[in-house]
Amino acid sequence: MNVHNGRHRGRWITEWDPEDPVFWERTGRRVARRNLWLSVLSEHIGFSVWSMWSVLVLFMSPEIGFDFTKSEKFLLVITPTLVGAVLRLPYSSAVARFGGRNWTVFASGVLLVPAGLAAYFVQRPGTPLWVFLLVGALAGVGGGNFASSMTNITAFYPLRHQGWALGLNAGGGNLGVAVVQLLGLLVIATAGDTHPSYVAAVYLPLIALAAVLAALRMDNLASVRTEKGALREAAAHPHTWWISALYIGTFGSFIGYGFAFGLVLQSQFGSTALEAASATFLGPLLGSLSRPVGGRLADRFGGARVTFWNFLAMAAGTAVLLAASARGSFGLFIGAFTVLFVLSGLGNGSTYKMIPAVHAAEAERAVAAGHDAAAAFTRSRRLSGAVIGIAGAVGALGGVGINFAFRTAYGTWGSGTAAFAVFLAYYGLCMLLVRAVYLRRGPGHGEDPATSSAATSSAAGPAARVRSGAGV
Repeated sequence: MNVHNGRHRGRWITEWDPEDPVFWERTGRRVARRNLWLSVLSEHIGFSVWSMWSVLVLFMSPEIGFDFTKSEKFLLVITPTLVGAVLRLPYSSAVARFGGRNWTVFASGVLLVPAGLAAYFVQRPGTPLWVFLLVGALAGVGGGNFASSMTNITAFYPLRHQGWALGLNAGGGNLGVAVVQLLGLLVIATAGDTHPSYVAAVYLPLIALAAVLAALRMDNLASVRTEKGALREAAAHPHTWWISALYIGTFGSFIGYGFAFGLVLQSQFGSTALEAASATFLGPLLGSLSRPVGGRLADRFGGARVTFWNFLAMAAGTAVLLAASARGSFGLFIGAFTVLFVLSGLGNGSTYKMIPAVHAAEAERAVAAGHDAAAAFTRSRRLSGAVIGIAGAVGALGGVGINFAFRTAYGTWGSGTAAFAVFLAYYGLCMLLVRAVYLRRGPGHGEDPATSSAATSSAAGPAARVRSGAGV
């Protein structure tokens, strides 16, 4: 491994082969872990800034000079969700263009803009809605951090560890949703519900710290930088869109529920800001912690199997949510929502594990058909990184859809029942999709490598080494 530390060239690793067990144990594991933890820090703060408006809207009451309607408040949480989803595609390709370390420094530092503006304007009564929509849109850059971070970390880890590594990276980032909501609760409990600027101001020094640490301790992979045209190639691959549809159901649920939960409680039960903030952080917290567990389960049992049963459980949880809504049971409603958060986290981990394993299975079939093993597995890793960016963007758009569904349901009928019914139907469709495409055997279907013997082609060199049993 050659690392260039020149002032003008940055920290570039020119040789990287995590599939080689000797290289991984001697050098790769240590370098990968260092980059993983700093990536988690940057992504965590990005998620916090991205989801900050789910907390700030709880403060926006006539008492501090903001008389926004429920629909306008839902629009304020929809805006950063939408922008963050759209930015995920260019953010994922930015790693290949600029390098993972270089882009992380920029992506962390730029968060100072939306956090600083939020801290300033949220304490200025009479500020028009369009200003807050603009500031909320700028907060969307925090949502883009996920795609670049996941694309970068995928390249650092061997396939056999990607379920855990990607789950840990994403779960640490997802925790930002819970942490900013917990911070909102702390501010309300100590300073009252008239000081929303405190929430945003806390992140300003943390953002600067993350950018500095990324600059000093992270690395760029030269092999990732050369992977051009991967997004176009991935977009032409049918599995990209099947997995993206599944990720709408998992991550779309997590981020959509995370952004909307406080407003849903205020709209459904008339909760105060303190009551809403007290209940909103637990679900995202548990959902974030369960994400690496979903990745680990997928490593062991296969992502398709875990994802199928997870969607079945999400459908059952949504049915309970419908019953709680009909009965007006606050406790049952909170409990069912919390379970859905946990399941969405598990599904996030298992679905993302499907990405590298689907392409690794295709590489194995290509090798069995006589193609060059090194080229086949190089293409597999390139496509995996690209699909992560696409699926992340499409999945985040699912969060936009969930918030629009809540905005329509509560704005039109005063209840979330219609929205929950739509979510239930979508989870059922996802179950059918997993069953038809990934659990069904035969030509043209995506076999699950966890349930079949994986071919290993050690003769092709270290790049072709794939551990048998890495689940889809």
